[in-house]
Amino acid sequence: MRTKSTYCLLMACFLFSGLACKADPIKIIWDTWGVPHIYANTEKDLFYAQGWAEMQQHANLLLELYGQSRGRGAEYWGIEHLPEDKLINALGFPELANSWRQQQDPQTKIMLNAFVAGMNDYIKAHPEVVKPGNKVILPITTDDINLHAMYVFFTRFVGGADLGRTTQWKDMGSNGYAVAPKRSASGHAMLVQNPHLPWLKEFTWFESQLNIGDKSIHGAHLLGFPGFGIAFNKDLGWTHTNNTLDNADTYELTLQDSGYILDNHRKDFTRIKKTLKIKGKDGAMSEQQIEVLSSEYGPVIRKGVGKALAIHMAGTDHPDALLQWWKMANSRNLTEFESALKMAQIPFWNVLYADVHGDIFYIFNGLVPARSYGDWYYWNKIIPSTASKDIWKAALPYRDLPKLKNPVTGWLQNANDPPWTCTVPQALHQADYPAYMSPDFMSMRSQRSANMLLSDSSITFDELVSYKLSTHSGLADRVLDDLFKAVDASSSATAKEAKEILMKWDRSADVDSKGMVLFFAWAMKFHPADEANYTHHWDTKHPTTTPYGLANPANAVLLLEQAANEVKTTFGTLDVPWGQYYRLKRNNINLPANGADGSLGIFRVASPGQANGKELSVGAGDSWVGVVEFGKRINARVLLSYGNSSEVSSPHNGDQLTLFSEKKLRDPWFYPEELEKHTERVEVLERKN
Repeated sequence: MRTKSTYCLLMACFLFSGLACKADPIKIIWDTWGVPHIYANTEKDLFYAQGWAEMQQHANLLLELYGQSRGRGAEYWGIEHLPEDKLINALGFPELANSWRQQQDPQTKIMLNAFVAGMNDYIKAHPEVVKPGNKVILPITTDDINLHAMYVFFTRFVGGADLGRTTQWKDMGSNGYAVAPKRSASGHAMLVQNPHLPWLKEFTWFESQLNIGDKSIHGAHLLGFPGFGIAFNKDLGWTHTNNTLDNADTYELTLQDSGYILDNHRKDFTRIKKTLKIKGKDGAMSEQQIEVLSSEYGPVIRKGVGKALAIHMAGTDHPDALLQWWKMANSRNLTEFESALKMAQIPFWNVLYADVHGDIFYIFNGLVPARSYGDWYYWNKIIPSTASKDIWKAALPYRDLPKLKNPVTGWLQNANDPPWTCTVPQALHQADYPAYMSPDFMSMRSQRSANMLLSDSSITFDELVSYKLSTHSGLADRVLDDLFKAVDASSSATAKEAKEILMKWDRSADVDSKGMVLFFAWAMKFHPADEANYTHHWDTKHPTTTPYGLANPANAVLLLEQAANEVKTTFGTLDVPWGQYYRLKRNNINLPANGADGSLGIFRVASPGQANGKELSVGAGDSWVGVVEFGKRINARVLLSYGNSSEVSSPHNGDQLTLFSEKKLRDPWFYPEELEKHTERVEVLERKN
């Protein structure tokens, strides 16, 4: 492989003239935000260039993620990685990777092989970019892609709760909108894409545009995977949101004579002994032997004297999720898109969809276990079991999943609430599905999501952008009036001073919002998700207006006193602009932030990370944002909040935080004539087959 780089003046001669470069048709046009727009004549070349581009922007993070997903982190970097290595091996991922490699569709194999070749060739051409401690990971193999998929899919999402991971990443979430032509001011369907995940490691998104023939697809995928997880083309687009899907179960097994009881009989565990290597601080290697146990319930993740815990996760026998996403990205209408969905390879995540034909669509997507009994709450805990009837064998068929096409309301939303509130008035009802399908609730954030659409019968594109970026607190609307009454009835001078600040506050978490610091301090003590704090609890008959009323007004005033004292002690005043306290920090960038934790009923999610004296930094939240209108031409605005590179020396590590701070999105430069004016550099790749 050799590369040639040139810049805008040379690029115009052949890239936008419609003429193909006969010697080398693979072109990467890098825009001024560090996003690669890739042009190739074959899918093989397309994914090769995407691997090349992704490694260019994230070389060291990619190698660290792949090394971690191998279950050999302690061998590469030290003992602090040993718990993760043990988990990966206990779950049997290295053995499962062999199975996936053999079972995957030939087209999946082409994707993976080309993507891996591009990554490895980039490092061969630019070995200096790799930190010394990461060179041991090379070369990357297709097994690394599969192992990383297992790690992300199953330990972070499908099995995240059962493995205790969701407490670490409580801010994992997402928002999504699909607006039909009947509700759109332009008469065109519109879509909002908005995952908000932690701003680090395996949760990092990578943005790209892939062009082949007359197809142009723009979007993002979690780092380390070819293709797209969320995307749009000229005909359609989709987004994912985390769903309230319980498709992993942890079973408590009863042990007997080094085995376990199943259907009144003792069964032997399948046992594999493994040796894990551990790198010491002096570079010397030590070894630790572990025994990996597996049962008919699944792999054993913990073992005591008389009991053991085994986990059963849906999707470990479905190796073609990346291919399914690629088929979704290449669809032209809802019929083709549903055909891709019916592959049922993607184990998790709701789908919201809109297209140029005017269709909008929602599905509670994923592999829902076909269970014979029990409700969602029964299965969403550790299950004591000695009977094989508790072990589900298959997932529900596509036809049985909750889904809704073109609702009479003209809009669909999901903000990690169950499927029943994807539109209001409700068109999907919990009673029409198995009791284990999903619970019934609607958080403050999802209510805020729905209420913005409910209040607007003719939504413009700019209004939809403003809804996505809204920092207005739905919680404030529910509690402040009652809190003010409680303060008036009290004798607390501190609370009365705090009330004056909150009365002037705009009830938003914008950079210059004065009162948000005080309200945030109070809300974190109040615990807004605890229904016991409200007089009127959430009601499925009034899903977007409940809960409300303070159950304990006197305690709410006491919490306000405490919050006011803390804020005044820290800042010397209660009148603190939110952006002075809440910050966007990355790669030596420090900017005022807007948005806040979604529990405050704020749609622009920017969840807290590290606190440092008088500053609190954003650690999670809006990562990829896309707002798309499907007319004769695509009208879109996007943002990858933390930028499209994690390399410290890259100008694109954190460069989009300025837009985040200013509550702006940017143009994706979807069309060549737009891109031509915003090109940073061009690479032409010559691949030697």
